[in-house]
Amino acid sequence: MLRSFRHAFAGLRFLMEENNARFHVFVGVIVLLTGFYLKLSAIEWTIIITQIGLVLVVETLNTAIEKLCDFVSPEYHQLIGKVKDLAAAAVLIMSIVAVIVGIIIFLPKILV
Repeated sequence: MLRSFRHAFAGLRFLMEENNARFHVFVGVIVLLTGFYLKLSAIEWTIIITQIGLVLVVETLNTAIEKLCDFVSPEYHQLIGKVKDLAAAAVLIMSIVAVIVGIIIFLPKILV
Protein backbone atom coordinates (compact mmCIF):
# COMPACT_ATOMS: atom_id res chain seq x y z
CA MET A 1 0.00 0.00 0.00
CA LEU A 2 2.80 2.42 0.84
CA ARG A 3 4.37 1.68 -2.54
CA SER A 4 1.11 2.74 -4.23
CA PHE A 5 1.21 6.06 -2.43
CA ARG A 6 4.86 6.49 -3.35
CA HIS A 7 3.98 5.97 -7.03
CA ALA A 8 1.05 8.37 -6.75
CA PHE A 9 3.24 11.08 -5.22
CA ALA A 10 5.85 10.46 -7.93
CA GLY A 11 3.08 11.02 -10.45
CA LEU A 12 2.16 14.30 -8.79
CA ARG A 13 5.80 15.44 -8.91
CA PHE A 14 5.95 14.46 -12.58
CA LEU A 15 2.67 16.30 -13.25
CA MET A 16 4.06 19.48 -11.67
CA GLU A 17 6.83 19.48 -14.27
CA GLU A 18 4.14 20.36 -16.83
CA ASN A 19 3.52 24.07 -17.43
CA ASN A 20 -0.22 23.64 -17.88
CA ALA A 21 -0.56 21.73 -14.62
CA ARG A 22 1.38 24.40 -12.74
CA PHE A 23 -0.91 27.03 -14.29
CA HIS A 24 -4.02 25.15 -13.15
CA VAL A 25 -2.61 24.81 -9.62
CA PHE A 26 -1.77 28.54 -9.58
CA VAL A 27 -5.30 29.46 -10.69
CA GLY A 28 -6.71 27.04 -8.12
CA VAL A 29 -4.75 28.72 -5.35
CA ILE A 30 -6.01 32.15 -6.48
CA VAL A 31 -9.58 30.82 -6.48
CA LEU A 32 -9.13 29.36 -2.98
CA LEU A 33 -7.71 32.63 -1.65
CA THR A 34 -10.59 34.53 -3.25
CA GLY A 35 -13.02 32.10 -1.64
CA PHE A 36 -11.54 32.81 1.80
CA TYR A 37 -11.76 36.56 1.16
CA LEU A 38 -15.39 36.33 0.03
CA LYS A 39 -16.34 33.91 2.86
CA LEU A 40 -17.88 31.15 0.79
CA SER A 41 -20.52 28.91 2.34
CA ALA A 42 -19.85 25.22 2.93
CA ILE A 43 -21.81 24.26 -0.19
CA GLU A 44 -19.96 26.85 -2.29
CA TRP A 45 -16.62 25.52 -0.95
CA THR A 46 -17.65 22.00 -1.86
CA ILE A 47 -18.52 23.05 -5.40
CA ILE A 48 -15.36 25.13 -5.88
CA ILE A 49 -13.03 22.45 -4.51
CA THR A 50 -14.74 19.85 -6.70
CA GLN A 51 -14.24 22.03 -9.78
CA ILE A 52 -10.57 22.58 -8.98
CA GLY A 53 -10.14 18.85 -8.41
CA LEU A 54 -11.87 17.96 -11.66
CA VAL A 55 -9.69 20.33 -13.67
CA LEU A 56 -6.57 18.82 -12.11
CA VAL A 57 -7.80 15.26 -12.70
CA VAL A 58 -8.55 15.96 -16.36
CA GLU A 59 -5.17 17.69 -16.75
CA THR A 60 -3.49 14.64 -15.20
CA LEU A 61 -5.29 12.29 -17.59
CA ASN A 62 -4.41 14.57 -20.51
CA THR A 63 -0.74 14.48 -19.52
CA ALA A 64 -0.83 10.69 -19.19
CA ILE A 65 -2.45 10.32 -22.61
CA GLU A 66 0.09 12.67 -24.19
CA LYS A 67 3.04 10.79 -22.66
CA LEU A 68 1.61 7.44 -23.76
CA CYS A 69 1.05 8.78 -27.29
CA ASP A 70 4.62 10.08 -27.43
CA PHE A 71 5.90 6.66 -26.36
CA VAL A 72 3.74 4.72 -28.83
CA SER A 73 4.43 7.06 -31.74
CA PRO A 74 7.56 9.22 -31.32
CA GLU A 75 7.13 10.51 -34.87
CA TYR A 76 4.13 12.57 -35.87
CA HIS A 77 1.10 10.49 -36.74
CA GLN A 78 -2.20 12.07 -37.75
CA LEU A 79 -4.33 9.78 -35.55
CA ILE A 80 -2.05 10.28 -32.53
CA GLY A 81 -2.34 14.02 -33.11
CA LYS A 82 -6.12 13.73 -32.98
CA VAL A 83 -5.98 11.69 -29.77
CA LYS A 84 -3.78 14.36 -28.16
CA ASP A 85 -6.10 17.11 -29.41
CA LEU A 86 -9.10 15.29 -27.92
CA ALA A 87 -7.37 14.94 -24.57
CA ALA A 88 -6.50 18.65 -24.63
CA ALA A 89 -10.11 19.45 -25.57
CA ALA A 90 -11.25 17.60 -22.44
CA VAL A 91 -9.12 19.92 -20.31
CA LEU A 92 -10.47 22.95 -22.17
CA ILE A 93 -14.10 21.84 -21.69
CA MET A 94 -13.57 21.16 -17.98
CA SER A 95 -11.78 24.48 -17.54
CA ILE A 96 -14.61 26.38 -19.24
CA VAL A 97 -17.17 24.64 -17.03
CA ALA A 98 -15.08 25.48 -13.93
CA VAL A 99 -14.89 29.14 -14.97
CA ILE A 100 -18.66 29.26 -15.50
CA VAL A 101 -19.25 27.70 -12.07
CA GLY A 102 -16.78 30.19 -10.58
CA ILE A 103 -18.62 33.08 -12.18
CA ILE A 104 -21.96 31.81 -10.85
CA ILE A 105 -20.54 31.58 -7.32
CA PHE A 106 -18.20 34.58 -7.20
CA LEU A 107 -19.86 37.25 -9.35
CA PRO A 108 -22.87 37.89 -7.08
CA LYS A 109 -20.53 38.24 -4.10
CA ILE A 110 -18.26 40.65 -5.98
CA LEU A 111 -21.13 42.79 -7.27
CA VAL A 112 -22.69 43.24 -3.81
